[in-house]
Amino acid sequence: MEKGLKRAGLNVKDIYDLTKEELQEELASEGEKPFRAKQIFSWIHGRGAQGFDEMSDLSKALRASLSGRYSTDGLEMDTVQISRNDGTRKYLFELSDGNFIEGVFMRYLSWNTACISSQAGCAMGCRFCASAINGLARDLTAGEMAKEVYLMEKDTGKAISNVVIMGSGEPLLNYDNLLRFIDIMTDPDGKGISQRNITVSTCGIVPGIIKLAKEKRNGKHLQINLAISLHAATDEKRKKLMPIAEKYSLNELMGAAKTYYLATHRKLTFEYALIGGENDTDEDAGELAALIQGINVPHLVNLIPVNPVTESGFTRPSGDICHKFKIKLENFGINGSIRRELGSDIDGACGQLRMLRERRSSGTGT
Repeated sequence: MEKGLKRAGLNVKDIYDLTKEELQEELASEGEKPFRAKQIFSWIHGRGAQGFDEMSDLSKALRASLSGRYSTDGLEMDTVQISRNDGTRKYLFELSDGNFIEGVFMRYLSWNTACISSQAGCAMGCRFCASAINGLARDLTAGEMAKEVYLMEKDTGKAISNVVIMGSGEPLLNYDNLLRFIDIMTDPDGKGISQRNITVSTCGIVPGIIKLAKEKRNGKHLQINLAISLHAATDEKRKKLMPIAEKYSLNELMGAAKTYYLATHRKLTFEYALIGGENDTDEDAGELAALIQGINVPHLVNLIPVNPVTESGFTRPSGDICHKFKIKLENFGINGSIRRELGSDIDGACGQLRMLRERRSSGTGT
């Protein structure tokens, strides 16, 4: 019923897209008490209700009213692929407009992580990344982003404690929806995820990083983690890999990174995709070390042997070269690690998620 209303073009809102405060305001205008908004918000974001009929402590009249005014539709799980190597799950989600996005569920030692998309596609054009191949269709709403998390939980039966916004899209170019999503995810009356368990990954949108550094909630700076994609330590090399480097220099980017640290005191993560013959030499390691030492803040360098993307033509360095690069960084006093590879056999690893314009066969899955 709710799906039919939305696609029929009637004036209904996605209730998943409302913060608790916004829901309170809307219900108050209809004469409802503030505690009703808390109840409904908790049902949706804390208890995993898929529709208003499940909200058993609401009157039938209120449930009927909500059903006529709001939608709980907007994102559906189409298929899931399961890695035979590590159990990682890659999801194909269908948006209400017919576009498709991908997300990934990963299990670590004692926690479960959702890697979600923030846009349908990506306009950044990084040469090693599959997400930009079909361009950008549109931004995702905060509600659609939240539903990625909830549908993964429903499918796996596992609670997700960590969210990384590292799927398709550039989160800082969908800034307002990103902040709304963070507010919804961290609300204690909903899912209540700690800000420190949320990571935002950016290819280097300098104004967005500075703006994020100024954000406050209850008088305090945000405590989310920021991961910045470098992938090269000189402007010349970075421009060959990442078009955004034509707009913002490394000097500007590292300055913004330091601004974020000084405001939040959160350790920075620098992402560095190791690409065979492109950025994996001893000279590259030395330049990277000098770049990071220049801002003198707590950090981690995440080394990512580039994952196969047919269209890029790039190849990953050998394991020995990757290990030597890490050791070289450590010799310069730079804290680095080689990212554990999850889901590469189902094209679910870093740089492999796509925005699809039509359904495709998922191979392994349900």
